[in-house]
Formats: sequence, structure tokens, C-alpha cells
Amino acid sequence: MTPDPASAHAVTPLVYSLCGGTTDVPLIEQTLGDFFDAMVARQPDHPALVSVHQGLRYSYRELQTASNQLASALLGLGLETGDRVGIWSHNNAQWVLMQLATAKVGLILVNINPAYRVAEVDYALNKVGCKALVTMPRFKTSDYLGMLRELAPELASDPPGALQSARLPQLRTVVWIDEPGQADEGAGVMRFSSLLASGSAADPRIGTIAKTLRSTQPINIQFTSGTTGFPKGATLTHCNILNNGFFIGEAMRLTPADRLCIPVPLYHCFGMVLGNLACFTHGATIVYPNDGFDALSVLQAVQAERCTGLHGVPTMFIAELDHPRFAEFDLSSLRTGIMAGSPCPTEVMKRVVGEMHMGEVTIAYGMTETSPVSCQSSTTTPLERRVSTVGQVQPHLHVKVVNPETGEVVPVGVSGELCTQGYSVMHGYWGDPEKTAEAIDADGWMHTGDLATMDAEGYVNIVGRIKDMVIRGGENIYPREVEEFLYRHPQIQDVQVVGVPDQKYGEELCAWVIVRPGQTLDAESIRAFCKGQIAHYKVPRYIRFVSEFPMTVTGKIQKFKIRDEMKQQLGLHEDKTA
Repeated sequence: MTPDPASAHAVTPLVYSLCGGTTDVPLIEQTLGDFFDAMVARQPDHPALVSVHQGLRYSYRELQTASNQLASALLGLGLETGDRVGIWSHNNAQWVLMQLATAKVGLILVNINPAYRVAEVDYALNKVGCKALVTMPRFKTSDYLGMLRELAPELASDPPGALQSARLPQLRTVVWIDEPGQADEGAGVMRFSSLLASGSAADPRIGTIAKTLRSTQPINIQFTSGTTGFPKGATLTHCNILNNGFFIGEAMRLTPADRLCIPVPLYHCFGMVLGNLACFTHGATIVYPNDGFDALSVLQAVQAERCTGLHGVPTMFIAELDHPRFAEFDLSSLRTGIMAGSPCPTEVMKRVVGEMHMGEVTIAYGMTETSPVSCQSSTTTPLERRVSTVGQVQPHLHVKVVNPETGEVVPVGVSGELCTQGYSVMHGYWGDPEKTAEAIDADGWMHTGDLATMDAEGYVNIVGRIKDMVIRGGENIYPREVEEFLYRHPQIQDVQVVGVPDQKYGEELCAWVIVRPGQTLDAESIRAFCKGQIAHYKVPRYIRFVSEFPMTVTGKIQKFKIRDEMKQQLGLHEDKTA
């Protein structure tokens, strides 16, 4: 018999692997726009945002004024409540303005990974029907406007706001994020500065629309790699991400005195929720050190802005600690932050605490579909618990570990699938009720696909994955998606992709390829086929050509044997401290 979640609590020793979070602090029932406006009323002149690389600073009142002006401008494009608006950009002030402005007038912000290439952005924009897209013009080797012109050559002739594209039939407006003094990007696209200038912070429509919005309405879509080979649009509500951001900040003990350095990407929940919303719900200050991750700019920003918190995946902290100029910087202002995205090696955690002064660093675990955090350690969790577990269940949530075959809750200490229930569970996958039903059962439990154990105090330890997912440097990759793409190569007959250990990124992709009879193929040709079509982190690092795959007698491919053989061939070893 499955125990009642309401009766399970970490205060008394658990017998079954089921635990409910505290409920003494009530859930926020407001929309994000209303909550932010209330925070502005409390501390209008307090610093809200510092975008170091742009030289921009906003108080809470200034950020409110700018986001209201942008909300008015978006309405001026003809957008209405429920319409989808894409943001394809690295970290900058315009990103957070879009986050606030869309929420205020009921638009749904669609986060698009800046690593996406032509095929992926084509799919994403059409899957959710984006009517407008705000994008960086380019970044390093990524030419975003160039990719859009490849998809929609009509941009050359159609006026801004009136795009009629054959391949992107619902997209009407493309806005590029400009900086002062930048040359024009040509016909068909609109400057962000011009869009912003077209709005009015006093637009009465903003308040009128705000009165019609509910916290249960969708506010955000984030794409997650799919086992079917296509990303799924996890749809999140005001209630989902606003409350999750609040309780994440509570676990870090954030106050208005805190200044949080956010080098993790905003397109991901880590930056958008664990960063932006954890700060906004506590009146703290956001600091963006750069548009993309750069260890030196993080160290410079922490010192210059006297940051008290710092977020990152383990590879980011390693890059900062090992930077040749690390010893030059005064990081004594640091107190807390979050390490997440992949297992956190013990030695790295010890160095972060000792050398970066982050004695109250916390570990967080979750998935995009749960807004994202369901378990987190606190600032007082003993260090050994912080590196061996992902903490305890968050307030107003339940987690359980079940037998994947029977669905029954397992006793403490026994491995099974981790499931999450409560306010944080997503609204669903956009336009995909079947996939939603596969992920969320009839009782509202989100099945994570992760194998976990729970101890008698409710601490959760992730021990493996049921889903065949690879985590490379904090990026979740489903091998099936990469396989589906590689199957398009005319000379590939069959392909299997697995993850293999990597000291820098945690895991790297390895592809075993069977070439079509009579054809020849080399690894560089396959990588060239991938370039510009799929994100760089999905391109396999290791490519081996084989004549067959290891299989069971029933014909099921044994990926673990591929992984084990590659580990042996390459001399790779698992990090036993992770």
C-alpha cells in the first residue's frame, strides 16, 4: 500500500521514500507582474540590475518603467494575451526586460537556446507558433539574423512587423537587440531600441490586462530535448516559476542586501528562475558579468560589484578556481550561491567553500518540467550532505521514490524512480497532450526518469538515469535526438549515441556509426554535416565506425556495452567523487 504523502515528513525518521515539504510559508498567488510591482513599491530606489558588460544599471523603479514601456510596445505590435514571443539571446538587460514585460500583459515568453542552429530554431518557432522574435544579431560564430534570413528570405522584402514567410508562417516580427552606435541590420528587422521607444510606460492597457490575468496562466515555454528526437515545449505558469524562485531564494537566505552574480544562461531555468526570480522575490540585486560565460569577467564582477552570491555549474566553478589570475581577486564578499546542472565533485565543493568564501553554497536538483527545483540543500546543510545528496524536498512539494515497474513507493535506501508532485509541476508540453500524459500521471506526479534513493531524513541522492540522457557541462542531451538527426545523413545506415565520462564536461557524446554498403565516410564529414544544423554541444566528440552493435537475443541494443567498450578504448574513468 502506498503511504499518504500528507503524512510523510522529514521531521520524523522516514520508513518509505516519500516526503512532503513544509507549508508554514504560504504560496504566492499573485502574477509575476503584480508581485514585481509590489516589490518596486517597497524599495523603488534599490538596485535591481547591473549588466556589467553593457554598462547598464537599473533601480527597481527604473526596471519597472522600462518593462512597462516594453510591454506597451509589444502590444503595439498587435500581440495579445496568450501569444508566444521568442527570445533568442545570451544574457543582457533586454532579456530580463522581456521576461517582465511579457508577464505583465499575458504574453508567453519562449526561451530559445542560443546554441540552436537552423533546423532547431525552425522547429521551435513553428512548434509553439511564435508571432514575434527578439534576437541578438550575432554572437561569436553564431549569425542569428543570418540563420533567420536562411529560414525566411522574405525578410529582405517584407516590412518590419509584416513578415509573410513560407517556412515560418506565424512569425510576423523580428527584433534585433542593438547597442548604441551599431549600424543598421537592413530591411525587414526592427531595432530593439526603436521598439522600446514606441511604447509608453503609462499605457493604460497594461493595468487593464493585468486585472484579467491569473497566476495559473502560462507565462513561459522552455524546450527540453525529447526521447522522440524532437524537443518538447515545457509550459510554465506564473505560479510555477514565481514560487519556485521564491523558495530557492529562501533556501539561500537572500535579502535586499544580497547581490547575485549570474553567469549561467537566462534561456535556461538556472538563470531565469534560480537567478532572476530568486532575486526579484527577495528584493536583491542581479549582476550579469557578461553575455556568455567567461571566468575572468565573473571574478572581476564579483570583486567590483561586491557580490554576495554566485551561481554556476561545476565546470564554471572549476574554470574560475583554476584561472591563472584567480589569486588577484578579492572574493571575500561572497556568501552563498547555487551549484547545479550536474553532479558536484567533493573536491570542487571544498575549494568553492574554502577559496571562494562560499560557506553557504547550496546544491539544487530538478528539471525544467518542475520549474525547475524540487530538492535543495540549505545554507546550514552539512558539507558532506551537500556533496553526497541534492538536499531535501522544497516547501509545498512532495517527492517519492517508486519502483519503476510497479509504481509502488520503495523503502528508504532503496533505489527507484524519483517523482515530484505539487505547485511546481508544469502546465504541460505545448501542443502535446500525449507526451504530457506520459510524463505526469493521473495523480499529478511528474515522473523524472531519474533513479534516486532517499534516506530516513528525506535527503535525496540521484544515483543514475532511467532515461538515456547525457549531461554535458550542464546541458541535457537525449542521444535519440542526435541519432534522429544523424539518420538524415545519406551515407549513414545506423547510428547509436551514448555518453562517456569526461573530466571537463562531466560527459561527452560518442557515436557508433554503421555506414551504408558501398559507401565511405569519415568522422570529419559527419561533424561537418552537423555544423550549423544542431547545437555544438550535441555534435559527438568521439565517432567510431562499426559493422554491428551489441544486442540482446531479442534485438535490443545494449548501449551500456557500447559505453563500457569506449571507456576501455579511450582510457576514461568515472569521477567517483560525483
